[in-house]
Amino acid sequence: MEKTIEDISDKKATTDAVATEAVMNIENLKISFGDNHVLNGINLKVAKGENVVVLGKSGSGKSVLIKCIVRLLDIDEGSMTLLGQDIVAVQDAELNEMRKKVGFLFQSAALYDSMTVRENLEFPLRQVKNQSQEEKNKLVEDALKSVGLADAIDLSPSELSGGMRKRVGLARTIILKPEIILYDEPTTGLDPITAKEISKLILDIQKEYQSTSIIITHDIECARITANRILVLKDGVFIAEGTFEALKKSEDEWVRSFFE
Repeated sequence: MEKTIEDISDKKATTDAVATEAVMNIENLKISFGDNHVLNGINLKVAKGENVVVLGKSGSGKSVLIKCIVRLLDIDEGSMTLLGQDIVAVQDAELNEMRKKVGFLFQSAALYDSMTVRENLEFPLRQVKNQSQEEKNKLVEDALKSVGLADAIDLSPSELSGGMRKRVGLARTIILKPEIILYDEPTTGLDPITAKEISKLILDIQKEYQSTSIIITHDIECARITANRILVLKDGVFIAEGTFEALKKSEDEWVRSFFE
């Protein structure tokens, strides 16, 4: 199949986004693991306040992409600019400061089972100096209110359902009010009703915090609810780009298969 970018018939969401400030610019990103060439020249520009969904089959490199963005993985080639800084060139101290501006919701929610919900949310606040316990308490309480779990503050992760764990993970992600949020399969393992609730919560957070997000998912309903723009990943490159409705009507059978 010829690798072409899908023409966009409904351009309103993306046109509005392109007109605003770009907070992320990736050019010709390549990364391989031995002979496995995972990403083969990724180009991506993300505007401030935009939700970008990346679709692709399992093992296509979706999660690898967002790990590269926060330098959890080092790339082989290419350039990445994040919030005006060259993320490839920054040294460790600068990288740590940059990471404070980027929230990462792991697929598993990655909660510490030995800590209460309150303690899990306080954990990233250790990066903030000269902060009183009263200030920490307010940040924790506000973050939990944002995800609808104010009453769970003193529970342990073992007492939470899968959906509640995702919400707590999301609360911990937003507690430092990051400018960019990276979601790795946010609805995986959830029943359809809970998955829809998490998807709507992602949309609410975008509006409340004016955050910019990349959402890695294979959940088409999550993509429909959250995306301003969708990119489809195949063979290490983006082969299609557009709004949900535009890609749903794609002439490319492989692209269209995600929406059927």
